[in-house]
Amino acid sequence: MVNVGIIGFGKMGRIRAEAVTRHGGGRVVAVAEPGAPGDMNMGVTVYRDSDALLADTRLDAVVICTPNYLNKPLTIQALEAGKHAFCEKPPALCASDVEEICEVERRTGLKVMYGFNHRHHGSIRKAKALLDSGAYGRLLWMRGRYGKSVDADFYQTWRAKRALAGGGILIDQGIHMLDLFLLMAGRFDEVQAYVSNLYWNLDVEDNVFAMLRNQDGVIASLHSTMTQWRHLFSFEMFLERGYMVINGLLTSSRKYGEEDLVVARNRTVAPAATWDDSETFHFPVDDSWQVEISHFLDAIVTGAPLQFGTTEDALNLMRLVDKIYASDPSKGAGPSVDLAHG
Repeated sequence: MVNVGIIGFGKMGRIRAEAVTRHGGGRVVAVAEPGAPGDMNMGVTVYRDSDALLADTRLDAVVICTPNYLNKPLTIQALEAGKHAFCEKPPALCASDVEEICEVERRTGLKVMYGFNHRHHGSIRKAKALLDSGAYGRLLWMRGRYGKSVDADFYQTWRAKRALAGGGILIDQGIHMLDLFLLMAGRFDEVQAYVSNLYWNLDVEDNVFAMLRNQDGVIASLHSTMTQWRHLFSFEMFLERGYMVINGLLTSSRKYGEEDLVVARNRTVAPAATWDDSETFHFPVDDSWQVEISHFLDAIVTGAPLQFGTTEDALNLMRLVDKIYASDPSKGAGPSVDLAHG
């Protein structure tokens, strides 16, 4: 049984706690949440700060669900305290911070996993399996659109403050799409991007338009936005012998609609594909949280290496994020050098 502590017991902390309990091989024994009342009727120890939780010798692992600027220091503190660490995205505010985490991970021999939850959704797992099968040929290009609607209340949240979030819609949502691009195509070497405030005039960007290309010639297009006035998730892959399109992402709020994967084979004469040629896979249940936390706990119990959400994955991803922000520095988005190392 893996004894788990959770730092930050808001919505994400509670989702992670439920997944740990459902796993059967882990149990939440402590949480840290400033101002939390009593034992929160959970039968667990409640600490007012992270230092007290990390000093708890009962804990084998810590789940970190805090504002972005705390992710790096708390991950390092957890490892130094002898605890395995699971941390929500982003892993840090820049790639050099992740390099520091990698060094502590190597020195302690403990496991670090990051919560890039989208790759564990059923539609993504199915698309990855079809891609790896080779039945549709080589991947040619990808297109990802991911955004949401926000209102003036967003100004009051920590996500709207660069010092706390490290960036805007790219760090908040676009980073998930970048992770899926990397999952499907490997590393990207070339980046061209526009990072801008088109409407909200926040301390962080509200739009990112990015084009990526890797050494195999695969091109990926990303648009992540807070100005499309609706929640939308669309991930498309086009291959030599067909395409895969995921529209919608099943969440507890259902704001992104139903989760469907449409697959079609290409033809050599026009039209290349019609609606009659496509097959639709529907995913009515979201088991991504359980799949993700189970992978972390199982790796701790068995000693097996992590396959997803590793520090190597995180480092490749944050290098890509750094390149996107650096591609258009005139817009003043993304963390400054001082902030990134502060």
